Amino acid sequence: MTQTASATAALDQLEPSAVWAHFATLCRIPRQSKQEDALREHLRQWAEGLGLATQVDTAGNLIIRKPATAGRETTPGLVLQGHLDMVCQKNSDSTHDFSRDPIRPVLADGWVKAEGTTLGADNGMGVAMILALLADKTTAHGPLEALFTVDEEAGMGGAQGLQPGLLQGRLMLNLDTEEWGEFYLGCAGGMDVNVQRPGMAQPLPAGHEAWRISLTGLRGGHSGVNIHEERGNAIKLLVRVLADLNARLPLHLVALQGGTARNALPREAFAVIALPDGQSDALSKALGSWQALLAQELEGVEQGIKLQAEPASASHVLSEAEQTIWLRSLHAAPHGVRRMSQRVAGVVETSNNLGMVDLEPQGGSCNFMVRSLRDSGSQALADEIVSLWALSGTRAEQSGAYPGWTPNPDSPLLSLCQQVYQRAFQSASSVQVIHAGLECGIIAAKYPGMDIVSFGPTIRGAHAPGEQVEVASVARTWQLLQAIVSAIGA
Repeated sequence: MTQTASATAALDQLEPSAVWAHFATLCRIPRQSKQEDALREHLRQWAEGLGLATQVDTAGNLIIRKPATAGRETTPGLVLQGHLDMVCQKNSDSTHDFSRDPIRPVLADGWVKAEGTTLGADNGMGVAMILALLADKTTAHGPLEALFTVDEEAGMGGAQGLQPGLLQGRLMLNLDTEEWGEFYLGCAGGMDVNVQRPGMAQPLPAGHEAWRISLTGLRGGHSGVNIHEERGNAIKLLVRVLADLNARLPLHLVALQGGTARNALPREAFAVIALPDGQSDALSKALGSWQALLAQELEGVEQGIKLQAEPASASHVLSEAEQTIWLRSLHAAPHGVRRMSQRVAGVVETSNNLGMVDLEPQGGSCNFMVRSLRDSGSQALADEIVSLWALSGTRAEQSGAYPGWTPNPDSPLLSLCQQVYQRAFQSASSVQVIHAGLECGIIAAKYPGMDIVSFGPTIRGAHAPGEQVEVASVARTWQLLQAIVSAIGA
């Protein structure tokens, strides 16, 4: 696979070169959720050029099959699984267009990262390793099936649409976790709650001027992996500020936008308000006080929070009744950890992320992503959110439910992985359950009895600009993957 040097020059000298070359291809070809067609076709043609069998299923997933090496034909079949899409997040001052522009990785202090955008190491590194293994001629292995799913980040549509009976392997390695040295054996399930409410725009009152309030500079992050770290949610914080301003000033709400992905903690939020002429000093003073208060409250967690206002334009505002419903409902809506697991120490059991809001005078919408290690836990919290909005007659619908992945501590594949790790690195690995959603639970439900383990290199800041992957852990993960694949059936 050839690359454009301008975008991926930072990767050219890294080892293992085969893995980084494939990752450079993933950086070059845009791969937003639901827009993976170009990448999938590129990989399909690449695989067929190697003489490998390919299949695209009805959900759009790509399956590549590689026969066993000589003497391994009776080895149990292994599925290698990752997802093609990436979370597309960028800072507000970035001009990057994820639909056409390549990701531009940079190398700094042993990490590869993207500046101003997400990198796509989640799950690009896992996909790159699978591709490298498909091309590798040195590793002995049994029958391999590479399953590259689509639409994972926007609802797990590819895994949801995977048909039973398509895969032949009974073992599966998922390469979509982000902490080297850990094997994952379970994950949260969840669902979305989508809120929609029509509005009735009213003309901007005479003698009013519009202001755009921005709350920026938060860290963001993965709504499952980072939810327990008490990072700021830009939507919740800005709504809190607006509720206070509404109590102090004759405020009319014009618009409110925040967050750009359901599974990313909102880093930025913006509101347009209208105030009577001459209120600019009062607004500036109030925002200054809130800036200081929020910086104090989030000290040690958020260092870059910035709250400011600038003149704007507006022709219409929300009605007073609609403004009250939206501000109070968003203010009351849950966000963050609901319950910690009592069975797995230090792991979040149930949480939700108020990830996006888009409100105009004509109406608006918002999204909550609910996660839980217990399906009943995600259902209960989603029901609460629906009930909250029902108090104002607002439509809130649950969608995209997916099951959790129930841990099997007696997994033979896990035992093998642990033994291989110990031999290769002369140290013990650890076993974890992750609060983030993996496709393993969905696939396990469609293929009962499939033995599944997940692992991967160390990735920091997934789902947020500045996402980075540790170079040394990529080399170790590649070494481990080759060793595990070779050990199966040996």
